[in-house]
This record gives sequence, structure tokens and C-alpha cells, in this order.
Amino acid sequence: MEQQELCPCGSERPYAECCGPVIAGERPARTAEELMRARYTAHVKVALPFIKETLHPDKRAEHDDAGTRDWARNSEWHGLQIVKTEGGGPDDAEGKVEFIASFTRDGGLRQHHEVASFTRVDGAWFLSDSEMVKLKPIVRETPKIGRNDPCPCGSGLKYKKCCGKAA
Repeated sequence: MEQQELCPCGSERPYAECCGPVIAGERPARTAEELMRARYTAHVKVALPFIKETLHPDKRAEHDDAGTRDWARNSEWHGLQIVKTEGGGPDDAEGKVEFIASFTRDGGLRQHHEVASFTRVDGAWFLSDSEMVKLKPIVRETPKIGRNDPCPCGSGLKYKKCCGKAA
């Protein structure tokens, strides 16, 4: 028996039963998350018309065809992680999906972390807006140890001469 290609969206389902029919226009996405997964998969498959068609009609004029083509074609896609979904169900008119798409580009591993807003128009879901998630600053739990402070290990030496020694 021939093994079916798994969908790149991470659903663990065959592409032909998951995002494939949505991208091919055989059926609409049932939820905002399903559209998000299909849009990610469209980047992996370089299905550029689908990416533009699933933008809200009011946003299509802002679409960067060349940039999207370059990003889709010149990235090695590693996976999609859905962080959180709000609304966007089969009976909702709006929804939000927070996601992280991992990819390699120009030799560097990168993550695209975004909250995407979706709107249903005449029964079909569209990406209506998106916002990048900013990294949270690292907050130190304990006070910083100065090089000339006593070492916290209790040796009686200065930190720089004990545990803070450069390896």
C-alpha cells in the first residue's frame, strides 16, 4: 500500500484529506485555524494564488506578490505550531490564531510568530489582519553579581576569581 504524504500543517493527516482540498478550492476552510493551517501549507507548496485569494478582499491591494513568492520559494519550512485560538469556529464571524511558523532562510533557522485575525465573509474565512508577537524581555530573578562581589558559593573569593572565572 502506498503511503500518503502527510500534510505540512502538522495535523498528522494526509495532505489529500487535510489542506489539499482547501488549497485546491474543492471545499472552504471550516474554521479560522483550518484556514491558517492551509495558508501555511500554501507557503510550503508555493501555492501563491491561494495565499492572495484568502486575504480579505479589502487587504488584497496591499499584498506583496514578489515578497510572498520569494519567501515561499526560498525558505525551507520546518513546521507550524498553533499557540492559541480565540473564536473562529464554524459558527463564528471572527477569530484569532496565534501561531509560530519555523523555517530556514539564508542559512539561519527562524521563527515567524504572529497573531492572525480572520473574518468570515459570505461563509468563507479570510485573513483580515495580523500582528507580529514581540519577544518579551528577559527579567532577572536574582540580583546581578558583580565581578568584584563576594562569590555566592561561599568560598570567600571574589566572584571573578571563583565561579565567574572565564572558561
